Parts: sequence; structure tokens; C-alpha cells
Amino acid sequence: MVTPSNPRPLAIVAGAGPGLGATLLDVFDEAGYRAIGLRRNTDGQNPAIVACDLTDAEAVHTALIPLFERHGPPRLVVHNAAHLVIQPFLETTREEFETCWRAMVQSAFTLAQVALQPMVDGGGGTFIISGATASLRGGARFSAFASAKFALRGLAQSLAREFQPSGVHVVHTILDGIIDTPASRTLHTLDPARMMRPEDIAETYLALARQPRSTWTHEIDLRPSPEAF
Repeated sequence: MVTPSNPRPLAIVAGAGPGLGATLLDVFDEAGYRAIGLRRNTDGQNPAIVACDLTDAEAVHTALIPLFERHGPPRLVVHNAAHLVIQPFLETTREEFETCWRAMVQSAFTLAQVALQPMVDGGGGTFIISGATASLRGGARFSAFASAKFALRGLAQSLAREFQPSGVHVVHTILDGIIDTPASRTLHTLDPARMMRPEDIAETYLALARQPRSTWTHEIDLRPSPEAF
């Protein structure tokens, strides 16, 4: 539990891969949280990263409950898991479609089922779901990805209406742009000056977690200043 001898509130980042996930861990840690990330693959060298298949309900439960027992209920939880599928619809297999949904929607469902009640019991906190441009509009070749992102937005709205009266601030963030990572620089021929800096996104997430209860944001869209919208 959070006590004078263990004063750092727990923050969980589900989907703590290179880029935004890893940056969230760094920013939350510097802000005073005990930040722990979940990701499918880890070399075991970083004690702040726990190996976990987020689509496996038993694995999520096994990973998180001991952390809650050791550090107290989480005060900040971020669902940042994503699985990008860019494929013409008629070439998209059922397996690819289902994998995309499991990686994003099922993982958010499972994370919320394990984390939300402890957050309520612990006095509240902030639960953030990372969305994207595809949360609002489906583009050609994005049928799997956009449908999953649409579903995450609906899930976030439902969770907000059910759990905010109990003190859990549920936020859906629309990241309307390309996040600047080594992988995105390889994939896109976009000037990095037109990309979103992970550090800046993380600072916004931190600000959301610090909002007073009288002025909670449920949905926020972030984009680089040159981005058309």
C-alpha cells in the first residue's frame, strides 16, 4: 500500500514498447510514480518491465495482482497496446482482423477488468486509452485497425460513465498524427518536425492524471501544429 515508507503511487503502462510506451514509463517515473510496463516480449534486464500477453486474461491477472499487493492499487493506468494492420479489405484475412481486435480491444477489456475495481477501492485514479486518427474515421486499407480503434473509443465512453462517479477518471486520447520513433521514421517519409514527440504526448498524459475532479477531460485530440484536420 502507499505509506510513508512506500510513497510512490503505482502507474501501469500496458503496451510499453519502444516509443511512446517506454517514454510514458520514463516521464511517470520522473514525476514520482512507481512506473511499471507490460509488454509481450522482454529480455528481463529492466525491472520496470513485466512480460505479459495482454490478450491473455489469466496472464494479465497473474502479472498485475502481485504488483497491486506489493505497491498498492494503481493510481494511473494507460492502455497503449496497438497492432497496426494496413491491408486492402479483400486481402485482409479473418486471422489478421481477429488478431488486431484481440491486441487492442480485448487487451483493453482485460486490463480494465483487472485494474478498475482496485482503483475504485483505493480511492480513484486515472485510466487512459490511447486512440488514433482511426478512432474517428476509417481509411482505405485500415478496416481492421479502424474498427478496433472505434471499439476502443466506445469502450472508453462506457467505462467513463460507469466508473467516473466512483472516482476513476477515464480518458480517451486521439493521437492524430505520426509518433516520432525509429520505426515510424523507417515506415514514413515524413519530416520528423511534422511528427508527434513521445515526450510531449507523455507530458499531456501526466497533465490529464493531475486534473482536478471538477474539470475532468474525457476525450482529447493531439496533433502536430501543421497537421490538417
